[in-house]
Amino acid sequence: MRIGILGGTFNPIHLGHLILAEEIREKLALDKVIFVPAYLPPHKDNTEIAAADARLGMVKLAIAGNPCFCVSDIEIKRSGRSFTIDTVKEFRRAYPGDELYFITGSDLLKYLEEWKDLEEILKIVKFIVATRPGFPLEDIPTYISTIAIRAVDISAFEIRSRIKNSRSFRYLVPEAVFKYIGKKKLYI
Repeated sequence: MRIGILGGTFNPIHLGHLILAEEIREKLALDKVIFVPAYLPPHKDNTEIAAADARLGMVKLAIAGNPCFCVSDIEIKRSGRSFTIDTVKEFRRAYPGDELYFITGSDLLKYLEEWKDLEEILKIVKFIVATRPGFPLEDIPTYISTIAIRAVDISAFEIRSRIKNSRSFRYLVPEAVFKYIGKKKLYI
């Protein structure tokens, strides 16, 4: 099988994440894409991050109905800061004979040299970077494959800001996620 691994904070998951996952799944002929919410991301300020179980719940709601998408809670169960090397090692053990593709957005390229055990990660997975609006692909290392995807200028930061300022964020997230955020009063 050809498996995509899409890690992130998903704070909250939004349509940009889903479009990215579906386009990459189609362009790389992946059998499935596994969404992996981080417990605590190593490169972010964690002051505005919803509880891990809430973010996991939102991912489950967002991907429901797409048989090619699933979610893994391995980083949440691990707790603490999540490092990609630990996650890809677990996926290699779980899928020993499969092709693994680690998917990330171009916004994370600026942190790439800071990633723990990057050389080892590259031995385990094929590294795929998807373009994101506002984050041009410049000086790409040769070990990274890039895939242009539809420009969807949505960010979780923008969604959280809209919620805090009592502005509509409907249609930036799936309807089930919109209702979940309202019900749980997240990001207020």
